[in-house]
Amino acid sequence: MEPNAEPQAPLRNILEVIRTTHDRLRKSERKVADLVLADPQRVLGGTLADTAAEADVSQPTVIRFCNALGCAGYQDFKLRLAHGLALGTPATHSVLLPTDAPSAVVEKIFDYTITSLDWARRNLDAAAVAAAISILERARSIEFFGFGASGIVARDAQQKFPLFGVPCGAQLDSHQQIMSASVMREGDVAVVISNTGRTRSLIEIADVARTSGAKVIAITGSHNALAAHCDVAIVVETLENTDVYTPTISRIAALVVIDILSTAVALRRGDGEADRFGMMKRHLNSLRLAED
Repeated sequence: MEPNAEPQAPLRNILEVIRTTHDRLRKSERKVADLVLADPQRVLGGTLADTAAEADVSQPTVIRFCNALGCAGYQDFKLRLAHGLALGTPATHSVLLPTDAPSAVVEKIFDYTITSLDWARRNLDAAAVAAAISILERARSIEFFGFGASGIVARDAQQKFPLFGVPCGAQLDSHQQIMSASVMREGDVAVVISNTGRTRSLIEIADVARTSGAKVIAITGSHNALAAHCDVAIVVETLENTDVYTPTISRIAALVVIDILSTAVALRRGDGEADRFGMMKRHLNSLRLAED
């Protein structure tokens, strides 16, 4: 990739593309979509003629369906379908229904979460993670910024990083955030967390912190407006799902990235940090009841 080239966003799971575009397809194309969603393995093993016959449409309709999804023909569609299935249980099949029994809710939420986390892992930019670890390792102090679900991630991060002897903060109030960002200076690090990357105040915080001399790391869900205002952007892409019953996957994925960053920094700090962790664990164990 050329130095100034824009990073390419990873392809979305084709099964998610079908689900989210289903209602915008033509009536005949929706028949193909329904067939794929009902039995993707069967479609994967069939020919163009097989798929057309199963969906009760013409072969040109199947081609138009593939093109509507952004695929360059039927073979390209099958390649993307195979890739989507390789990720695990399709998230498309985890949509919750009012008629679902508790056991079905358990299976669907676990399946969706596992599949989406695997998707995030496969699309995580290792170079961006390494760059963030290098910055955090040298940090004089760290401030975490986020609202709502991202604020919960910021609070979790604030619990982990002080264990390395680095002062940390996690302000969730917008006025306190601006104040904290304004007094940061060279050697400080701001970690701005936002799945959408479109919150104006968080973009402003990133700008204020950088102007103050701090390094700024974004943990976000795509290559978005926030990412362009940071020194390093860790894109944590999760499978798109706007279902009101499963809103926490982006938070879970961001929490995993916080674990990755904090663990990697701890490993670089050496044996001294291991001793500190051991002492902390002993103190915590002393607060617990003895096992029977």
